[in-house]
Amino acid sequence: MSVRLPQADAGEVSAGGCGGAARMSAEERRKSERKRLPPWFRTTLPTGSAQAKFNDTKSNVHEHGLHTVCEEARCPNIHDCWGRGTATFMIAGEVCTRGCRFCAVGTQKTPPALNPNEPAELAEAADRMGVSHAVITVVNRDDLPDGGAEHYRKCIEAVHERRPDVGLELLCSDLDGNFDALAHLLTDLPLKVFAHNVECVPRLDSVVRDPRASFEQSLEILRQAKRLRPDLKIKSSIMVGVGETDEEVVEAMRLLREAGVELITLGQYLQPSWKHLAIDRFPEPATFAAWDQAAREMGFAAVASGPLVRSSYRAGLLWEEAMGGEPVVTRDSTGSAISHLNPSKDLLDDGSQQALMTSEARLSAEHQMI
Repeated sequence: MSVRLPQADAGEVSAGGCGGAARMSAEERRKSERKRLPPWFRTTLPTGSAQAKFNDTKSNVHEHGLHTVCEEARCPNIHDCWGRGTATFMIAGEVCTRGCRFCAVGTQKTPPALNPNEPAELAEAADRMGVSHAVITVVNRDDLPDGGAEHYRKCIEAVHERRPDVGLELLCSDLDGNFDALAHLLTDLPLKVFAHNVECVPRLDSVVRDPRASFEQSLEILRQAKRLRPDLKIKSSIMVGVGETDEEVVEAMRLLREAGVELITLGQYLQPSWKHLAIDRFPEPATFAAWDQAAREMGFAAVASGPLVRSSYRAGLLWEEAMGGEPVVTRDSTGSAISHLNPSKDLLDDGSQQALMTSEARLSAEHQMI
């Protein structure tokens, strides 16, 4: 009786036949090409009162079964932000109608209906956590006529009604360019900060973002938000490491500043999985410090720039800086932001100090030419 021998997958063996070298599958190849994190990717734990505040917040979250982006996204700054009374919540569902190549949030053309109880649940979560500044971020809801604006408004109003002392920041979608919906959302809304992220430099829109998004559309949302609510601080964020050049980052910041953006964060893109957009590079800490200086020279009122900085990083403190308070980069030494204002930062060793001066001089010259 013949015995059937196991067969190798033809797609995983080279054309050389018997004895040929094994050929990696697409998944194995993508996984093998993922870049290792450089040595400067580290953070420190808070101490003293900040550590006590973090412990209290974490206990409240777990005791009451609350959900935050901070934990679910495994943010590296969770100790730093929770220790200073800031937390981030995502509303309008767990899936997005868009499929940006950098984002770990799931995509679905027609997501489940909005939860009518979410405003009350969000208000309860913010209250139980005892936060002083809440960032409310959203998924894109292109399936809704107003992009979700009415729901976002109800959520923010519910938190404010229950805890009027909490500073509120909305990290909004582009509402698919619906400026009427934006006007309805922002009219008399009890916010301190309106944020919307451009994510990447204009040239990389088609590589990084969903086809329905664009730098220009995002820029117009930010511009209109400032026109509608000149009393609000307007904020945006740029990821690096997705194929941009240093010069393009400076130019993107200039465009944001001209649109009325006053708060900016810059951080390193990290690939959520092998299926997502690959990391192009890891700019060194000195480069982030040089971008910080370039942003300040352009007139941004508050800046956070560093490999581990995320769009909601130290959000409450960043607002305080924009209002004339101490820069977040000099508040203490546990944060992720890097700046020429704090050159003794542990992430900037002697070699990086020299690179910092070189990068600052180059970017400053580029800024002047732009």
